Amino acid sequence: MKFGNRKTTPIRLGVFFCFWLVVFPVTALAQVDLKVTGVEGKLLDNVEAALAFPSGLIQDKKVNLRWLERFQKTAPQKVASALEPFGYYGSQTVSELTALSENHYRLSVRIDPGLPVRIRTVRLDLQGEGAGKKELAALAGRFPLRTGDILDQDAYERAKTRIRARAVDLGYLAADFKVHEIRIHQAERWAEIELKLDTGPEFRFGPVSFQGAPAYPEAFLKRYQAFRTGDVFSHARLGETQMQLLDSDRFKDVAVIAREDAAVDRQVPIDVNLTPSARIRLRPGVGYGTDTGARFSLRYKDLDAFHLGHELTADLLVAELMQSLTAAYIIPDARDLKTYSAVRAGNIHEELDTYETRSLFAEIEHVRSLGKSQLGSVFVRLLEENSKIGEVEDFDSRVILPGVRYSRRGYPSLIRPRKGYYVGFEVRGAHKELGSDTDLFQCLGSGNFLMPLPGRFSLFARFEGGATLYDDPFSSFPVSLRFFAGGDQSVRGYAYQSLGPKSGQEVVGGKHLAVGSLEIERAVGKDWGVAVFYDAGNAFDSPSEMNLAQGAGIGVRYYTLIGPIKIDLARQIDRDNSSYRLHVSMGFGW
Repeated sequence: MKFGNRKTTPIRLGVFFCFWLVVFPVTALAQVDLKVTGVEGKLLDNVEAALAFPSGLIQDKKVNLRWLERFQKTAPQKVASALEPFGYYGSQTVSELTALSENHYRLSVRIDPGLPVRIRTVRLDLQGEGAGKKELAALAGRFPLRTGDILDQDAYERAKTRIRARAVDLGYLAADFKVHEIRIHQAERWAEIELKLDTGPEFRFGPVSFQGAPAYPEAFLKRYQAFRTGDVFSHARLGETQMQLLDSDRFKDVAVIAREDAAVDRQVPIDVNLTPSARIRLRPGVGYGTDTGARFSLRYKDLDAFHLGHELTADLLVAELMQSLTAAYIIPDARDLKTYSAVRAGNIHEELDTYETRSLFAEIEHVRSLGKSQLGSVFVRLLEENSKIGEVEDFDSRVILPGVRYSRRGYPSLIRPRKGYYVGFEVRGAHKELGSDTDLFQCLGSGNFLMPLPGRFSLFARFEGGATLYDDPFSSFPVSLRFFAGGDQSVRGYAYQSLGPKSGQEVVGGKHLAVGSLEIERAVGKDWGVAVFYDAGNAFDSPSEMNLAQGAGIGVRYYTLIGPIKIDLARQIDRDNSSYRLHVSMGFGW
């Protein structure tokens, strides 16, 4: 059966289209346009906002013409009111309503704003106890409106708000403008501004009351305060206190309330209402990393051990290449949030192609805040180790390592930072007269920086290095203190801990380490990124013996709330029979 041909198809389509229009007529959408001429910029924005059509202007797909005509008559007054805050008090407006089609209209508004009102004088006086404050005087001196400027009431109101808010933040809670006037002379087109701020008395922080968390000692809770009783009152300090309590992970809800109406002798009492979160945490985890293989982890955490505000953690890791059980007891400082003392202990077993080692350790460390984003610490570490590496049979070693650590972090965010840096150093040593089997001295350093580039690109660079002074036979040197390279956070393209000096065909590690990396990433969408990278470095016994290992490749990043998941494909460079290696890791590695 045949249905027409190509010659008749356009005709049939035309007939069908006409039939459709007859049977199903198209109803034109009701529409009202606004066209404003004569002003631009923020004046135009304010006029268009003032002339926004009411929602009921179009009903049942039809324009309410009578309502629209009434709206047109009010347009000049609306325009005048919209221009006055910007100093234009003599505007002339003509509005015209045009029917473009049966159900389509245009409201045309032509504006002549006229000449603006300009400022002749500005008088701003500070009175009260805070009149001599340099911060307030400097802010008043930067008042945005000056003689000869066009009167801008929005800028005037914003400046007023900033000055009063700053006075309140300096502790003058009753600060208010006793005089705040703009005297406008329309005929002469000039205006006078007069402001008088009375700061009133200075208020200070009064007693602090913690409620809702009786299990935590009050001395422990007070360490989260960003102020002390008697300090000058500041709303910013209240907000900082609230954030520090929330960031402690011990409370799911925090309300810091200043009872200004209950102030006595100008001291404002503070109520801190707390809702504790679960004290005991148990978090299992299953994952995979090329440095460890498949792994299962379990973390126990007690956030209020013995109801002293101390923290007790225990971590179990069972992986293909590593098994460990470690614990830490942390005693926070009573005054500083970042200062604490810690006792750590653990049992670690590693079994790699390079070596096998079992170690027991115990460590005492005191960490002290050295300013914003800086930490320093002193520690003593006791290490008992049984190892097998290369052609050496099992050997035991014991060292007592005192040392110092320093770190500085400049990353504003650890979820997906756009820029920042990190540096860390450690110096440690052992001596036979202090109970160790050997004498040694080590310096370690690491760091990285991240900088944004145009086009959603970023550059990430990292380095890691170490040096050892050691005179005894290296075969007796503890394996966990030797340096190796290779792996997810080292030279990609090589297996974990597979690079270093060799004894025969076996890698036995080195006295020194130098590793660096450059990576360029391009953000893709909200949570993804693609990267290219180059890694180089190795472990070695002397600079003349260093054999630089290199790797390069491409990677994919997926950013989560607990850090990025990284998948990298790397290829060895300048090696016979170079091969590719897949690296899977999670986190930033700093």
